[in-house]
Amino acid sequence: MSTIDPNSAQAALFEKLGITKQSEAQKASSDTLGQSDFLKLMTTQLQNQDPFAPMDNGDFIAQMAQFSTVTGIQEMNNSIGKLVEEFDQARISTASNLLGHSVLVPGNFGRPNEDGELHGVLDLPEQTLFTKLTYFDAETNEELHSEDLGSLGDGLVGFSWANIPQEILDKNKRIKIEALIDTGNGPEQLSPSIYSKVISASVGTGETKQVLLNVEDYGDIDVSSAVNFR
Repeated sequence: MSTIDPNSAQAALFEKLGITKQSEAQKASSDTLGQSDFLKLMTTQLQNQDPFAPMDNGDFIAQMAQFSTVTGIQEMNNSIGKLVEEFDQARISTASNLLGHSVLVPGNFGRPNEDGELHGVLDLPEQTLFTKLTYFDAETNEELHSEDLGSLGDGLVGFSWANIPQEILDKNKRIKIEALIDTGNGPEQLSPSIYSKVISASVGTGETKQVLLNVEDYGDIDVSSAVNFR
């Protein structure tokens, strides 16, 4: 009985298909089988199968399904990669549009805006018997202004101060805001949120590539933590 050299048989099959043997360098750079090559090999395999022992339909379908799955996963990964890039670009574009605007951040410090006003929000946990706001020069701790807002319902309550001293406006000095409330258990302090100017925007270098806003007096904050804008 004559023996068949598997290497010779493989070479003959590749020659019949018009597929040339790669050099070692080419093989190292491309070890994957393309869809066209796969279909050629599958067709030749069907044409040259033993008629007395044909390929089982299940095996044929399994091979096709496996290749389709791998191809589908690769295409899906490419599509997801493109979507991620587009999403990152959209986030950066959105963040850039916020430059010069104000973002609401939790904190006690703020500065007058272009209109010479300071704006903020109180998040009241429940109805108050009285609510008082006091504004200080952040450098000297000198009291600049106070305002009694009276009894307020629970939830978000906006506030503003328009008659800011000219000296504070000229020097764009930082102002400290303190909120005092009484819900029936005695006076207690409540941390406000202040509208502060967005100076710049950047993208983080981590896997999440979070978009960061550089906010005046507060530094970098994640854009997703920004509650509201003006």
